[in-house]
Amino acid sequence: MAGIYIHIPFCKQACLYCNFHFSTSLKLKNDLITALLKEIEMSSGYESGPAIETIYLGGGTPSLLDENDLGAIFSSLQAKFTISPDAEITLEANPDDISATKLQIWKSAGINRLSIGIQSFFEDDLKWMNRAHSAAEALNCIQLAQDTGFDNLSIDLIYGTPTLPDNNWQWNVEKVIELGVPHISCYALTVEPKTALQQFIRKHKMQDIDAEQQATQFLQLIDWLNNAGYEHYEISNFSLPGKRSRHNTSYWQGKAYLGFGPSAHSYNGIDTRSWNIANNALYIKSIKDNIIPAEKEILTSTQQLNEYIMTSLRTSEGIDLIKIKNAFGPNAYTKTFETALSFSADKVIISPEYIALTNQGKLFADGLAAALFFD
Repeated sequence: MAGIYIHIPFCKQACLYCNFHFSTSLKLKNDLITALLKEIEMSSGYESGPAIETIYLGGGTPSLLDENDLGAIFSSLQAKFTISPDAEITLEANPDDISATKLQIWKSAGINRLSIGIQSFFEDDLKWMNRAHSAAEALNCIQLAQDTGFDNLSIDLIYGTPTLPDNNWQWNVEKVIELGVPHISCYALTVEPKTALQQFIRKHKMQDIDAEQQATQFLQLIDWLNNAGYEHYEISNFSLPGKRSRHNTSYWQGKAYLGFGPSAHSYNGIDTRSWNIANNALYIKSIKDNIIPAEKEILTSTQQLNEYIMTSLRTSEGIDLIKIKNAFGPNAYTKTFETALSFSADKVIISPEYIALTNQGKLFADGLAAALFFD
């Protein structure tokens, strides 16, 4: 099995744009960790499978966990699964949680990769986003992590915000390059449903997103990072050679994974997807009653094909048409290839073996994928 994802649904404060499942109250933290450990113990069907290649603690803000929490989680995983000796073990962390003491705790727990939510090195941006950290903490935490021996680092940056002119965006990206961070995830600001940002825009308290500015900053980003030697291996992800996220890559490759915690998803690598309830109190209660509160979906062959099209088109390798022919038949191959031939040449690169996006095409990835979908 490729990997394990663990969702830690707690944050110090709510970011303006976030629609992930989390709570700003830590009142249920101890009960939730207890339930999480029990869910791991209750899981079945994967224990005798291949060794776990990646573990990813996301959220929420997993860097809020203390030493005992982390120790208990990893002990539980080791008791239940065979974990590869060279497993990639990632912790999402916020800059304000990073200290020399915590970094040593994380290393001792076996964490060998950090994904740090920087978002920006400018104070105006961070205040606008309602981030919990300062610009100084954003800069200092990277150097501190590197000094502690974390050379496998990823940072998140956000572009397309009203507070981020092009020259500041360039400074953000160049600073990451200068610091030698090997992996960068960059996301266009998106107005998600039921977020504070959506409400503020709806009430005209904030300006709406400028799609043209976002497109410009995305294309600038590609040029700057390509010139600095980074691989643009997925639309939102760039890495130096050998530093791709193994965990996230397994998602795009359709490998099996298990998710633990409220709102976490699992996939058997073939046709079955499940997801836990996105409610901390109900999750805890259900686990206490010895029931994993998950819904399940069996994917049809058409859904499997569409998912492959959607995820693979986002990667630098693109859609493998021979894989489509072998897995879904010659008709699926022909229809996909012929539909792609109708796309403009500045958006896609097409051969009888694969379909990949140009830099310009990456701006229209979702629409191009939808045009290739099967009914």
